[in-house]
Amino acid sequence: MTKLTLAAHPHLLGFDQIERLAERASKGAEGYPPYNIEHQEPDGFTITLAVAGFSEDDLTISLENSQLTIAGRQPDQGTDRVWLHRGIASRAFQRSFVLADGVEVDGARLENGLLSIALKRKPQPSIVKTIPISRK
Repeated sequence: MTKLTLAAHPHLLGFDQIERLAERASKGAEGYPPYNIEHQEPDGFTITLAVAGFSEDDLTISLENSQLTIAGRQPDQGTDRVWLHRGIASRAFQRSFVLADGVEVDGARLENGLLSIALKRKPQPSIVKTIPISRK
């Protein structure tokens, strides 16, 4: 029995990369750090991650092949501390989001332990092309 996938549908030619993007997006889908995605009228979005305890130097934001990746790593706090209770997470993380075509990162801001990344959808021009039929 063969596995039928979305990209194998005969009307979806050239969409085979969608499966790869979905697979990459599903990896590392743990719940840390928590985040919100907010729609900004008319054509924007804001992703906000709760990154309490992280500074700008501890965070990296990268965009590669429509995949937005936010990673955080805090420096080692040393072993000379004795914790009676440690409830504030200080572990490394990596969170990824797959952006649709035409969505671009407009900027990032860290304020009060919240990292906000602004996204904006750029209008795509409508292109109509006539394909000539040749005789052979």
